[in-house]
Amino acid sequence: MDGTACGSNDTIDVDRSDRGYRGWLKEAVRKVQADAQRSADTHLLSFPLPERWGIDLYLKDESTHPTGSLKHRLARSLFLYGLCNGWIRPGKPVIEASSGSTAVSEAYFAKLIGVPFIAVMPRTTSREKCRLIEFHGGQCHFVDDPRTMYEEAVTLAAESGGHYMDQFTYAERATDWRGNNNIAESIYQQLRLERYPEPAWVVATAGTGGTSATIARYVHYMQYDTRVCVADPENSCFFDGWVRHDADASSDHGSRIEGIGRPRMEPSFVPGAIDRMMKVPDAASVAAVRALERVTGRKAGGSTGTGLWSALRIVAEMVAAGRTGSVVTLLCDPGERYLDKYYSDAWLEEEGLDIEPHVKTIDTFLDTGRWGC
Repeated sequence: MDGTACGSNDTIDVDRSDRGYRGWLKEAVRKVQADAQRSADTHLLSFPLPERWGIDLYLKDESTHPTGSLKHRLARSLFLYGLCNGWIRPGKPVIEASSGSTAVSEAYFAKLIGVPFIAVMPRTTSREKCRLIEFHGGQCHFVDDPRTMYEEAVTLAAESGGHYMDQFTYAERATDWRGNNNIAESIYQQLRLERYPEPAWVVATAGTGGTSATIARYVHYMQYDTRVCVADPENSCFFDGWVRHDADASSDHGSRIEGIGRPRMEPSFVPGAIDRMMKVPDAASVAAVRALERVTGRKAGGSTGTGLWSALRIVAEMVAAGRTGSVVTLLCDPGERYLDKYYSDAWLEEEGLDIEPHVKTIDTFLDTGRWGC
């Protein structure tokens, strides 16, 4: 209860302790941490390359998380961060601006601790992601212009008394980049018995920028020689902002590659931590995920293709230079969420995307080791 001062020299004391809330908070944190204890680590898959090259390519398969994507790690971290900061309250909704996968994972954790969840998303978000959000008890709130997601989420939080999670600001700080089983530590643990346990390159893609920040910071902290490359799709400003050192870079169009690419430089994107960026054509991203299916039998989302295309280019550089070593990229989420997009020839035609030149580039490279003409 609020204290009152009895005299001008008395201590002013305001006690807002709430045993009911603290009991709810302890139980909510326990549930989120228990979910992590029940979850096994994700697989590190080998992408087959000719043995004579002396190069190993791996994909960290984040699609095996309970909610099927890389964003499961982020959502868990964001919920723990919001709970421990006192931002998430019983009965009040959590609101997020998302292109889909983060919203699926956050809907899962909201349901786990018993709070409502609202996802503010572009109207073009895949139907399967919308179904999964609603399956976990979340509500989809659509906007026609992806650039308005942020403001709409803020407005909904203010009107409802809820909490705007704001992944694009807090992704890089909610995750413990020094370790604590983050994705970078997991990769290095899984590589420790391989012939090249310290990869020459790790390739990530950027939605919030939190994953690339976590990996790069961990590499620097552990004093590894690994370099970090971020692959960016069309209609994203990250590459241009990084090249020009422009914190105000922007893009007028939304990304066709769901989950990555942003119209503004997000606070969680840490340009100074990474070594290299590539701007990947969307047609090349689609060609790469289709190549992944042909080679490994696994379907993946478009963001996996963006990273895989860049990783294959780096492998080609290593082959040309006669270097050996390993390269790691990410399998971000399953392709079954995008059957009506990246695996649909009708969608490619509607978008005006011709993947055949990029398919030929990949096939020629895998056959000969040469990239391009």
